[in-house]
Amino acid sequence: MNKPLRAVAIFCGLLVLGLLIRANWLQYVRAPELASDTKNRRVQIEQFATPRGDIIVGGRAVTGSKETETTDLKYKRTYVDGPMYAPVTGYASQAQGMTLLEKTYDGILTGKDDRLAFQRFADVVSGEGRRAGSVVTTIDPKAQKAAWDGLTDLKGARGAVVALDPQTGKVLAMVSAPSYDPSAFAGSTFKESDRFVELDKKKNKPLANRALRETYPPGSTFKILTAAAALEHGIVTDVDARTDAVSPYPLPQSTNKIGSEAGDAVCNKASMKTAMQHSCNNVFLDAASKLGQDKMRETAEKFGFNEDVYSDDFGDLLATKSLYPEDLDKPGTALTGMGQGSLTSTPMQMALVTAGIANDGKVMQPYVVDEVKGPDLDTLEKTEPAVMSEAVSAETAQKVQEMMEFTAKEGSARRAQIDGITVGGKTGTAQRGVDVHDEVPYGWFVSYGKKDDGSSVAVAVFIDPTDMDISRADISGGGLGAPIAKSVMKAVLKS
Repeated sequence: MNKPLRAVAIFCGLLVLGLLIRANWLQYVRAPELASDTKNRRVQIEQFATPRGDIIVGGRAVTGSKETETTDLKYKRTYVDGPMYAPVTGYASQAQGMTLLEKTYDGILTGKDDRLAFQRFADVVSGEGRRAGSVVTTIDPKAQKAAWDGLTDLKGARGAVVALDPQTGKVLAMVSAPSYDPSAFAGSTFKESDRFVELDKKKNKPLANRALRETYPPGSTFKILTAAAALEHGIVTDVDARTDAVSPYPLPQSTNKIGSEAGDAVCNKASMKTAMQHSCNNVFLDAASKLGQDKMRETAEKFGFNEDVYSDDFGDLLATKSLYPEDLDKPGTALTGMGQGSLTSTPMQMALVTAGIANDGKVMQPYVVDEVKGPDLDTLEKTEPAVMSEAVSAETAQKVQEMMEFTAKEGSARRAQIDGITVGGKTGTAQRGVDVHDEVPYGWFVSYGKKDDGSSVAVAVFIDPTDMDISRADISGGGLGAPIAKSVMKAVLKS
């Protein structure tokens, strides 16, 4: 063979070798990645080839599936009371993908989870076809409806409600408004895609999960954490003793003085209990200033700030971190005492703080999935309550409970009172930032309810009245949020 032919042969041999390497690379190395790629049409066809399993609330399925007639994706998702449960279920859309429980438990809901491998084999042998499992949530349907009705009755309100069982961490209600119906864009038609785009462009952000994914200044509801920090670190030892915090309070290193809605006569050198009752700013500004940023942050972090609220096992249910910032100056630290400054929180986080106080200082890991079941209703996974942290001592928590219960009886949280139930509460009105005087403030309310039999519930209500037809003077956590919290607590404890 002459030299040119040999060169051509070697070149052709290298090309063939390259093709073989490439083919084997695709077949054995990248095959799992390509087989699960969402852009692979075959993946979608298989994903929607059978009815999805159900998400269960209170023993009832709030999801379903129905056959389509226009595409090769045979089944699409349907939802019962879709807008009310959307912050829990998320959506499973042929065109838009998946979120929340639908995404996190997609393997179970499509029957493709490895734990169902034997079941899939048995189904193939029997000719039944692939069957899916189900996800049983912790949501209390009565509490969820009470929260939803309360928010939507406030015409135009944006907001969220989170209710927790303080003793276990079960999420009993999780609502966000305005919301959306996941059924509206569950398919892949142009019309359904247009609906999703319209929702995504709306200024009031109906697709946002305000309970988990949006953070806001918590305002005066954070005072319960400031009180816990002050008691835990010995800055305050007697909640009934008068303090030396003057009103209006001179902000450290500043010429600004901060007053309180209740007035200087009530708040000047008030005890912490009286300050909680009337939401006096000066006492909590002074407590935070004396504690300093490190001790304030330490206590906040024990309640869940600066941490992932859900563990990695919860996947798409991971909440946005609530932040107690580092490197605060003295004025900034003082402002956090009243829940302002650069402090931010999700409604879930403030529900956690309230639940921790109600549970004698023990913060439980929140969870929304009680059980995961196979097609034959056998339990594949059961969530057990777990302690997230011992935030403060039982003695400290009980003193904060005493103040919150007094505030519900004699102070700004009176509208949350329920006959036969021990209620503790705290109102909050939060400014959107520094020197933002032209925008309406946020309304907050946190509370807990306890029965003599030991059952309890903690609730956080957040309201953004931007789109409401309401005067600035009428915006308050007690006025807007307390009735909602009351109805949720009643739904849980009096059902």
